[in-house]
Amino acid sequence: MKKILFAAISSLLMSISLACQAAYTANPVVLVPGIFAFDNIAMVDYWYQIPAKLQAQGTEVYIPKINAFDSSVQRGNQLIAQLDSYKAASNGRIKKFNLIAHSQGGMTSRYVMNVRPDLVASVTTMATPHTGSPLADVVTNVAPPGSLLGVTFEVFANTVGNLVNILSNNSASQSDIYAMLGEFNKNGAAAFNAQFPAGLPTTSCGVGPNSVSIAGKNIRLYSWSGKSPLTNIFDPSDALFAITSLSFLGKGNDGVTGVCASHFGQVIQDSYRMNHLDITNQVFGVVSWLETNPKTVMRNHTTRLKQAGL
Repeated sequence: MKKILFAAISSLLMSISLACQAAYTANPVVLVPGIFAFDNIAMVDYWYQIPAKLQAQGTEVYIPKINAFDSSVQRGNQLIAQLDSYKAASNGRIKKFNLIAHSQGGMTSRYVMNVRPDLVASVTTMATPHTGSPLADVVTNVAPPGSLLGVTFEVFANTVGNLVNILSNNSASQSDIYAMLGEFNKNGAAAFNAQFPAGLPTTSCGVGPNSVSIAGKNIRLYSWSGKSPLTNIFDPSDALFAITSLSFLGKGNDGVTGVCASHFGQVIQDSYRMNHLDITNQVFGVVSWLETNPKTVMRNHTTRLKQAGL
């Protein structure tokens, strides 16, 4: 009886061990936030419960400090400095990183992979408006930079952004709301994409290449997104996205990013029953009960990265 019990326990422990090993990736994961970038403010996590989920399965996870509101170039330079720091602190153990990015974090990561491909093993974008968002056009048209309304909006928004930076222990950064918005209106997105086209589809609403080679470095590319502004009657963000989704004139979107605009590299899925915040398991994990949990989606992706040798 003891032998049977011992064998059963050993088998269970082996199964748990193999499950944990399944999520190990050859390179650490860096979770790159979008606007309102922060790690934790007043016990509110940007990536709600996701880092712990990945770490529990053996994945090495980093969360960089990036400006709440700024261009992806400036945010990208901040990210590069931190990636170099993580790498240096590892004493040669870390060679490169898997960047998994939300919203503007995807544009930030695209900049990094283009200027420092030596640091990047893969880029995964989640609900990133690669070709822009009509919301940015609405704001910049209603409150143009330099106008009275624009100046008022700029002062208010930058004050909020700077407060977010301070509360997330990132006081060195000064917010620039129009630098961010100017990258996501139609013209700004087109200019950014003309400079950094790698990984984008070449046809309207198409898919991009699974990988790109930049300066001799091969980088794998993935993306996924949601298309449901309304997902849970208890989710307070649904009310906001019910309004913002009107700017898409009936086209599929998550309240901020259009389905087609989210396409980059290998499209894992573009129709999750998730709004723009659900993708990071917000608000406080109140997401659709009829969809795969965002933590599971992320956990599955680390397994995908492992299987790809990343």
